[in-house]
Formats: sequence, structure tokens, C-alpha cells
Amino acid sequence: MRPVPPLLVVFCLSAMAGLALVSPGPRLLAAPWTWLGAAVGVLGLALAVSGARFFRRLGTNIKTFDDPDLLVTSGLFRLSRNPMYLGFLLLLTGAALLIGRATPFLPVLVFFLAAQLWYIPFEERALTRRFGADYLAYRGKVRRWI
Repeated sequence: MRPVPPLLVVFCLSAMAGLALVSPGPRLLAAPWTWLGAAVGVLGLALAVSGARFFRRLGTNIKTFDDPDLLVTSGLFRLSRNPMYLGFLLLLTGAALLIGRATPFLPVLVFFLAAQLWYIPFEERALTRRFGADYLAYRGKVRRWI
């Protein structure tokens, strides 16, 4: 079984809470600065949900490990090839900022590495196979993250 990104996000959020309780590490931010995390997290959630809704509106596959059926290059995808992963990363970063301690940033790193080294390369290979030169041209114009 390959964990899908939303499941990994839930796992990371749970790990953050556990780390904050068991081994929080040094305080990085104190209130009221920790509340900046709420803004970052809400922005991240909005990006992820907006990207998912856009896929649904277009009637295209959103499942990471299924074959792509449409090359999406409009909307948020004009600015980032991966706005949903960016949204998840911002959501996790926001949660870590809200906690304000060091160790909850470890799951943020775990998600980033999983996205950067596993999820995104898997999708890029599938998109290259399916859409060839069109995807490569899009990839040449739009950055992976931002």
C-alpha cells in the first residue's frame, strides 16, 4: 500500500501533536507570534482544497498513483505545478508554527521529502509518459513548487 498525500498529512499532524506532548524541544516562537501559524495553515488548506476542487470541476483524476487523464495548466497550476502539495506543506508548517516548538517541524520535513523525492517525481514520470512534449513545455515554464 502506498500512502496517499492526504493520509500522510494526517499522519504528520498526529506526529506533530505527539512530539509536542512527548518531546517538544526548545520554544521557537511565543504567543502572539505563534498565531501566524493559523494564517499560514489556512492559506495552505485553501490552496489544497482549491486545487482539488479545480480537478473535480475539470473531471480529471486526482489520485496520485493513478494514470493522469488531463494535463492541467490553468488556474493555480499556472503558478505552481503542485499547488496541492504546496498547500499541504503550508498547512503543516502553519501547524508547527502554532505549536511554536522545534520538534513538530520534523514531520513538516518528512512531508516535504516525501513530496519532493517520491510523490512529485512519480507524477512527473506519469505526466511525461502520457503528455510528452506538452508536459515538458509546461514543466519548462512553471516551477515545481512556486
